[in-house]
Parts: sequence; structure tokens; C-alpha cells
Amino acid sequence: MAGREFRLPDLGEGLVDAEIINWLVAEGDPVTVDQPVVEVETAKASVEVPIPFAGTVTALHGQAGQRIPVGAPLISVSVEAEGAAADGAAVSSEYSGNVLIGYGTSAGPARRQRRMRSHASPASPSARVEAGQKLAPAVISPVVRRLAREHGLDLAEIAATDPSGVIRRYDVEAALQHSARRPGGSEPAPAGKRIPLAGVRGMAAERLARSRREIPEATVWVDVDATELLAARRALNTADPARPVSLLGLVSRFCVLGLIKFPELNSRITPDAVELLDEINLGFAAQTDRGLMVPVVPGAQALTTRQLSAALTELTEAGRAGSLRPAQLTGGTFTVNNYGGYGVDGSAAIINHPEVAMVGLGRIVDKPWVVDGQLAVRKVGQLTLAFDHRACDGGVAGGFLRFVADCVERPITALGEL
Repeated sequence: MAGREFRLPDLGEGLVDAEIINWLVAEGDPVTVDQPVVEVETAKASVEVPIPFAGTVTALHGQAGQRIPVGAPLISVSVEAEGAAADGAAVSSEYSGNVLIGYGTSAGPARRQRRMRSHASPASPSARVEAGQKLAPAVISPVVRRLAREHGLDLAEIAATDPSGVIRRYDVEAALQHSARRPGGSEPAPAGKRIPLAGVRGMAAERLARSRREIPEATVWVDVDATELLAARRALNTADPARPVSLLGLVSRFCVLGLIKFPELNSRITPDAVELLDEINLGFAAQTDRGLMVPVVPGAQALTTRQLSAALTELTEAGRAGSLRPAQLTGGTFTVNNYGGYGVDGSAAIINHPEVAMVGLGRIVDKPWVVDGQLAVRKVGQLTLAFDHRACDGGVAGGFLRFVADCVERPITALGEL
């Protein structure tokens, strides 16, 4: 038998660490090639990490709730030397431990059994010889871990009321109430709630700060009469109610047409050039319980309006359900933001680095508007374009925004570009 160490693989998109959510195996368990061994949470999503070789688990490095850097030891495995690869283990040629599979905490009975074994298994040899070292608390839900962390509670000090020994949310809440009632103490209770800049929030904070540091951003905006747009949407949905078209879907389709006419806004900035991109990978801002996410629809230029709208709806639902894969949150080339849903008229948006532009749509409300020389009440909203001034000048930015605005005001205009 030979020993091998599996280290946390590179998770991509500049992610440098991950938090252990739950071990899917325990010491002494056999593992097979590409079997998920641990569930981790990155700044992008919760994912299961597969091991690239087979053997028997001899040690787990880290506990639930602990953050470990990429390249750090994750799990130790003893492998059979005979019949193994040149480096001493059978390795998957398809994944080799670098592809993250699955998502989230939903699982079948077999996976739950593995998790329960991980809580019941004896401590590792190194843990037995180290005085005072404890097993990781039995916690399945990342919500429970987050709740305890935000309130400064040590899960090892919380008693589980569940017969299985798993700490549930009500156990943490009970500990919070007990802590609030306890008089005195060496440290005063915090005055407010602490929200760590980690995971999705941490990645969003880093990207927004980098965008402000590096991008010479400019903003242009225009008020638009969206009366005909809303009428067009009603007509489309009446014609085919099984495949509804959203307001965001229509505006996104107009933006795609605009990017084809003004490709400078679908580009990347390099040290010595502006690189125009062939594919339009359309991102859109989506608010979820885990923070702001920007799911991406790849190859949006090849989709019809209904197909694009369906993709946006599907990704929005996946984001709210917590089932987005990391690949669905990367590779965007242009972003659309419908902040009108929050009841605001406009926004000086921050560009989603490393993109060079973002369109925002404000709320659409009744306003007085001049139509053919006559004052009328129309459905009016505001379109905003934030752009990287290195990628283009005001003429290109204004031309793009005016084209999109014309499509909103006269949707039939878009037919000439389809």
C-alpha cells in the first residue's frame, strides 16, 4: 500500500480558497475514481469535489466551517501499488480531480448515509495523539454554520437535541437566546449583526472594488417611452402563452442586436489593445439569498427572443434555488441589470469587471409625454449605459444606447435587425 495526498484543486475564476461544508466520506472508507469526497462552498457556489484516484481514506484534513487554500492537503488515501498508474494510483482520464461535479446539499439516501458515517467515525490517528483536539461538530446545513458564525458562536459548544447528534438551526437559535439571557461575561454582546465578506459576497466585493480601481467609467442615460414595448410583450404572450417573454428578455434581445452593431462594447481590454469578442455571453444581475449573482447566457446572439427569455428565467430560478453551477456564473461579456424591480428610476452602475459595459433598466411608470405634438400619459422608464471609456468614445456609447432606446420605443425597429 502507498499513501497519496489529494489537495484542493484549482476551482477557476481566480478563486483561491474554499470553505468545507461537509465531508462525504470518513476515515476507513473506500473511495473510487471521481467519487465526490467533500462538499465545499466557494465564492461562486456550493460544489462537490471528486477525488482523482481510488483507495482507502486514511485522514481528512480540515473540519466543517474551515476555509482552506487551493493546493492545501484535503484528504489522504492509501492506494494499491499494483495495477495503479505510474504515480501509484488509478487516475481518471476524464476529470483527474479538476472538474467539480454536482451542486448543493440535496442528496439521495446513499449520500446521507456517507455523511452520517463521517460524523460517527472515530478520530484520525493524528487527532487521537493531539491533546484536546475535537471532532468537527455534526452539522449538515450550511445555513446553520453561517448563522453560528455570524453571531460568533462555536458549534463545538452547542448541544444537539436531535437524536442523530446533528446540530439543527433551532439548536443555534436556542444557544443565541441563552447567550442573550446570560448576565455578565468577559466580552459584551455585539451591537448589531455581522455579515462576513466571504463566499459570493466576498467575490462580489472584490470585483466591484477592482472595477472602480481599474476602469475609467462613464455613464450615459436616456428616458424612453415603453408603451409600445409593453404592448408588444402582451401580444407575444397572448400569441404563445406556453412560452412567455419577459420584459428583461426583450430588452436583453435589443442589447444583443445593439452589440452586433457596436462590437466595441462586447470586448476585453488588454495592456495594448481592445479585443472585440465574437461571442456575446450575456450576463444579468440577479439578487439571491446568497447575495448578488450574475448568471450568464452563453452565445446569446444565436438565440431567438423566446429562447433568450426562457434562458434568463431558468437561470434566475436556479440562482434563487441555489443550484447554479460555477460554469453558469463565469465568462460573461456584457451585463443587463433590471433594477427597476426595486422601484428606482436610474443607477450609476458599476461595470462587472472584466467586461466593458452594462445596461440598466429603471422602473416603468405613468408620466406625461409628448406624442405627435400632443401631451399624453405614457409608460416611461430610463435606460442607463455605463461603459469603459478605453473601449470606446461617447459616439459609440451614445449610438448603442440610442439604438436600444429606439427598439424599446418602436419594437418593430428590431425586426430590421433580426
